[in-house]
Amino acid sequence: MAVPSPPGAAARLVSRVGRDATDEPGGPPPGATQQPYQLPDFYVPYPARLNPHLEQAREHSRAWAYAFDMIDVPQAGKAIWDLHDFESHDYALLCAYTHPDASAAALDLVTDWYVWVFYFDDHFLELYKKTQDTAGAKAYLDRLNAFMPVEGPITETPENPVERGLADLWNRTIPSMSAGWRRRFVDTTEALLAESLWELSNITAGRLANPIEYVEMRRKVGGAPWSANLVEYAVQAEVPDEVAHLRPMKVLSDTFSDAVHLRNDLFSYQREVETEGELNNGVLVVERFLGCSPQRAADLVNDILTSRLHQFENTALTEVPPLLEEHAVGPQGRLDVLSYVKGLQDWQSGGHEWHLRSSRYMNDGGQAATLGPSAFLDGPKGLGTSAVRILQSLVTSAPYRIRTHTHRPYEVVEPYTPPELYMPYQAKMSPYLERARANVLEWGERVGITDGLVWDRHLLEIADLALCAGGIHPDADPDALDISTQWLAWGTYADDYYPVVYGRTHDLAGAKVANQRLSALMPLDLSLGIVPVNGLERALSDLWLRTAGPMTPEARTSFKEAIDSMTDSWLWELANQAQHRTPDPVDYLEMRRRTFGSDLTMSLCRLGHGRTVPPKIYRTRPIRALENAAADYACLLNDVFSYRKEIQYEGELHNGVLVVRNFLDCDLPTAFATVNALMTARMRQFEQLVAVDLPVLFDDYDLDENARRVLTGYAEELQNWMSGILVWHQGCGRYDEAEQLHVPRKLLGGTSEVGRSALRIPRPAGAKRLEGAL
Repeated sequence: MAVPSPPGAAARLVSRVGRDATDEPGGPPPGATQQPYQLPDFYVPYPARLNPHLEQAREHSRAWAYAFDMIDVPQAGKAIWDLHDFESHDYALLCAYTHPDASAAALDLVTDWYVWVFYFDDHFLELYKKTQDTAGAKAYLDRLNAFMPVEGPITETPENPVERGLADLWNRTIPSMSAGWRRRFVDTTEALLAESLWELSNITAGRLANPIEYVEMRRKVGGAPWSANLVEYAVQAEVPDEVAHLRPMKVLSDTFSDAVHLRNDLFSYQREVETEGELNNGVLVVERFLGCSPQRAADLVNDILTSRLHQFENTALTEVPPLLEEHAVGPQGRLDVLSYVKGLQDWQSGGHEWHLRSSRYMNDGGQAATLGPSAFLDGPKGLGTSAVRILQSLVTSAPYRIRTHTHRPYEVVEPYTPPELYMPYQAKMSPYLERARANVLEWGERVGITDGLVWDRHLLEIADLALCAGGIHPDADPDALDISTQWLAWGTYADDYYPVVYGRTHDLAGAKVANQRLSALMPLDLSLGIVPVNGLERALSDLWLRTAGPMTPEARTSFKEAIDSMTDSWLWELANQAQHRTPDPVDYLEMRRRTFGSDLTMSLCRLGHGRTVPPKIYRTRPIRALENAAADYACLLNDVFSYRKEIQYEGELHNGVLVVRNFLDCDLPTAFATVNALMTARMRQFEQLVAVDLPVLFDDYDLDENARRVLTGYAEELQNWMSGILVWHQGCGRYDEAEQLHVPRKLLGGTSEVGRSALRIPRPAGAKRLEGAL
């Protein structure tokens, strides 16, 4: 299924944010090569260095590839590589650049791993992608897992070069690595292998991914998380287990991966798209999504790449040190983390240098590969001279970095017409709506969230969370609808509470303590824990005991994790506010699912499913993709409706329209149109997953009729979730212009009786200016 063309305003994005000479009628400028575009100016802030053991690695990897039949040995009637292919790709040069400080033995082993993974990629292309043999591909990939046992020896007999190479590499690698590393490496390797089926299914269906889906899936199928694990081996510095799974370390891996993959897409477009007919290439995805030229698409992909590297640097400098302190990581563990971060930086610079030299890629005629008129800035291309290009790299990326920290808070938003949103599902409504409306007001007073500190009764009433719950859960019984309404009320109140109480004074330490107390109020054994001391805590304690009691232990654990994930994401927002930093677009979308409470509300949908559907089914790609597509649609929908409220009246930085506006440096209509196009693409993807991927999932796991009915019902609940959220935004008063004039007076110490308690809250920067505007 092809991605639909974006609305007209989004299709005009290229003209709004600037066109290159190659976009104009009449073709490329004089002197242009036959490449589809000139390579852009890449952000490469660290000099590439070359490992002194390069020649030994070349000789060793050639002998290893011959020994495992990867050169000149036919597979299904055709040799995947001949000697010229192997030597011109020069994987030893890649590893010598990306691991400049590795020992000779470590460089040999790492190079063998890369020979294997590139051979696997080309082997899979010839045997399964080109033939579109999905059944054979599944059987092929399933067998590979047997050659990476976390514990114990390999028991399966390898039957082809990929299996023999993997068995050899696994046995040579694991003796020097911990069990934690082995588990992480197996997970990333399995993801790399399994998600190859996603690429194959897209090729078979002739389907082009949307940009959000592409970045998310490319991270898995592209193999860079796998490369990040090998960095730990090469530098002999494992990330400590106690922090390896936490957000800052995951962001380092994710941003590293995205930059590696997007760079590869820029260099490989000609080979993949024009020669191989590949669809999974980021430049092609952006080109088709925005309806722009390959040159403009390449420049935008490079902008995303640069943004991801900025995010890497920001995380390494601002999030990793506090993480190590918080978890009391010892001196050796801290040194290992620093070595790992440096190893990832070396990989970025070295990988770029290799792409400039490998015959596998398009690297002639581009600005990054040749001397141009600005030779002083571009610098020479020869070995050892990459540091000369750092100045240009920093200058080129400076405008976006500056924009990221210079948004003017509380700017007046001129009148605008929100875009017409695509919603293919008919909204439903609970017959118990009025009952839930009355009950949530009584509950709010009882637990104390309408005490005037952040909300009063009027704010809870106009928020009309019962309308949202009634659309999300139209078939719920009266008590279930009450609980759903009150969870939504608590989450919305808490989302308002954190910026008011902790954001204005940048009290991250206080917010962390608050998070710890909230987590303690959700004991898995339902025992009496700490005593709640305010409305936020009393509301959560009340809801937890009423909701978690009937759950199975597994469901209770999952539900608590969803709530903890949401509250932790509010710390990310507070940290960005403290830095006055508009988020990176990819990080924003992925964190927005958590700040919006998507997992929490989706968990409410899944409460009754655990006994009929194996939990592992909810972790499969189709189900996760279904949930993420729905979450992104709903989150961006909220950003569209709340834009004026958040930007003009709250000084907010976390809004998808603002993030797009800042990233593209475009006007507001273009930002709205682009966000609408992303929403439409995600909804189209949701429809495709329901129609095509779910039935395939049912068959792949041989699910019985009951499980199929439950999962089909879950998809329908997600449809209700999205349509119900749209109805709520259209019908509640939370985003009305007149209500925004009410809220700031209260929060800034206005004269209304109910708002007097807000005087205890510190006034934010810009408060006088805002009051004057009112």
